[in-house]
Amino acid sequence: MNQLRAEFLKSAFEEVGWPPDARPEIAFLGRSNVGKSRLINSLLGVQGLARTSSTPGRTQSLNFFSINNRFRFVDLPGYGYARAPKAITAGWSEMATSYLAKRKQLVLSIHIVDSRHEPTKLDLQLHEWLQHHRKPHIIVATKSDKLSNNELRKSMERARRVLKAEQVIAYSAVTRVGREEVWRAIEKALAGFDSST
Repeated sequence: MNQLRAEFLKSAFEEVGWPPDARPEIAFLGRSNVGKSRLINSLLGVQGLARTSSTPGRTQSLNFFSINNRFRFVDLPGYGYARAPKAITAGWSEMATSYLAKRKQLVLSIHIVDSRHEPTKLDLQLHEWLQHHRKPHIIVATKSDKLSNNELRKSMERARRVLKAEQVIAYSAVTRVGREEVWRAIEKALAGFDSST
């Protein structure tokens, strides 16, 4: 994708706030502080569109971004932040599960993990849920620039083993390694949606 025009559309805390039109959507989900916002900004080639924060668990809504007036990115709240109040974590589970289960125009979920750490039990649960419900998704391991080539190779092997996944894409918002690969997956998902509508 060469020319990108991206803008923040809205935040939604419940289903009634989701955009009503049928444009396809790409969801970004992962643990708090895993680099979701940086990944989104890096894919779009902009700074500050998706807000980054040094405080994990800050984003509590679904944030919708319009891309080229053609499709949307949806930034889901991070999960697994221990200090978040129980009511908020329960709300995330209900809100995110509802969105992932019900949203018909969701064409691809991008499940983000941190390449520096072993995927958690929550990461595995999410991956298994997406598989069980046959939701198209890819796994992207961020912050790959912080590892040596040898460390990264071992990390990717570990992530594939723990998540029981055939492929994990190594990504860096700094060097943009993996950017073209992620965009290819997005374009393929969009093309599949376009041809079926």
